[in-house]
Amino acid sequence: MTLDMNCRTTSSDHLETLAHTLEATGDYRVIRRLKPRPRTVPPSGTPLRLGLLVDVETTGLDPQRDEIIELAMTPFNYGLDGTVFSVGDSFQGMRQPSEPISPEITAITGITNEMVAGQIIDPGVVTTFAAPASLVIAHNAAFDRRFLERFSDVFSTKPWACSLSQVDWASEGFEGTKLAYLAQAAGFFYERHRALHDCLATVELLAMPLPRSGVTGLSRLLEGARAISWRIWAENSPFDLKEILKARGYRWNGDPGPQPRAWYIDVPEAQLETELRFLRTEIYRYEVDPPVRRIDAYARFSDRI
Repeated sequence: MTLDMNCRTTSSDHLETLAHTLEATGDYRVIRRLKPRPRTVPPSGTPLRLGLLVDVETTGLDPQRDEIIELAMTPFNYGLDGTVFSVGDSFQGMRQPSEPISPEITAITGITNEMVAGQIIDPGVVTTFAAPASLVIAHNAAFDRRFLERFSDVFSTKPWACSLSQVDWASEGFEGTKLAYLAQAAGFFYERHRALHDCLATVELLAMPLPRSGVTGLSRLLEGARAISWRIWAENSPFDLKEILKARGYRWNGDPGPQPRAWYIDVPEAQLETELRFLRTEIYRYEVDPPVRRIDAYARFSDRI
């Protein structure tokens, strides 16, 4: 079979036929530009929820010191089984920070001081836009939630989920979790590192069936969001056993605030007693009741735990 690459017909149907022809040879893989997801009418009587995909670009990584310079929010309707039925109109805004954007941040985000000059994001408008959401999702919720909770209290009242950490991408055959990589592996590309484009790309990823299980990414995400976990603090644990804790997955909290300055770990509810037994027998070596905190989607990824 030969392809007439000089053909004057450039309709989308013709180009898609060329793409399928190339892919059918087994020697080519075509990556398509991300396009708006078509609306699907849900079956009559289907319970619907409103999801809100959020993404922020900031002047740095510290939510106590750095500032939001771009915010995007994309609403979408979904069923309880993780089917995405429709994607709504997005919110996008920029704001001028109190200090100039560094060249390093401009290189990462593409956002310049000229682009944000005089720009503001009204917290009241953001609150109104986010208020109807049943679930807020980000591709690294531990980052976005901490910034957004400081920007508007509405984000402290919502359950959150993370498409980065609450979908087992590895078990589905993906070799990384960065958004751009996941998109390319799923067969599409988009303009990276701008908040709105990241939102739309994440919604598309969650709406697509996963390659091995066949369920949508959103279905897996909802499972993770609904699960209860526990945070265990190894407070006052022996210093000389810190490497054992690190090897087991404990992380150090050195931030000032109400939480202990101590090693901690988050475990599923089914593993709570096993982890407490480990601490009592291998770390403290006596009966102790370490501080624990029940974590659900309303608290997960927040500075408040």
